[in-house]
Amino acid sequence: MEPGVKLALTGRYVHEREIKRSRFVAVAFPAESPVAALEGLERERERDATHNCWAYRVGELYRFSDDGEPAGTAGRPILAAIDGRGLDRTMVVVIRHFGGIKLGAGGLARAYGGTAAACLRGAPCVEVHHRTRLVVEVPFDAAGAVYKLIDRHGATRLAEDFRAEGVVIDIEIDDRSAAEFRSAVLDATRGRAVLTERA
Repeated sequence: MEPGVKLALTGRYVHEREIKRSRFVAVAFPAESPVAALEGLERERERDATHNCWAYRVGELYRFSDDGEPAGTAGRPILAAIDGRGLDRTMVVVIRHFGGIKLGAGGLARAYGGTAAACLRGAPCVEVHHRTRLVVEVPFDAAGAVYKLIDRHGATRLAEDFRAEGVVIDIEIDDRSAAEFRSAVLDATRGRAVLTERA
């Protein structure tokens, strides 16, 4: 793949394996934002499972959880599997049903990371181009027009903050659309919007 191009999942994918009587089920799915990743976690979480460990990567943003397993043995290896496959906008939940045999820290890391990696190797993907983080500060009376432009240009809303003078919207947008989006926002707000690129 060319520099700046990453992979994204095209849908939900499940992989299951048994390791020393414990059943590990990895569920991978696209997540356009951290909020979407955590909403997906709530849908996929198995309440009767021993552990529901997870990780997501959305651009530069990532989080992971060991969900009660020893620190560093589950969430981080799952994130490493996502990054190792070159994936973006991806959430992976690995659900464990304990089978009575302890695996030890190294065994757990291999089990969680390996199950996530095997799931992602089989999951259908497409190439996605590099995305830029932009902070858009806009007065309230122009916010509606900016939200429409965000949707029209395929940008992802990562966060928003409402202040006395207006709204601050943190977005991510494909590099190829960024210049056109900037121009459209400035036109729509008569130059009152402030756009700042975030590293």
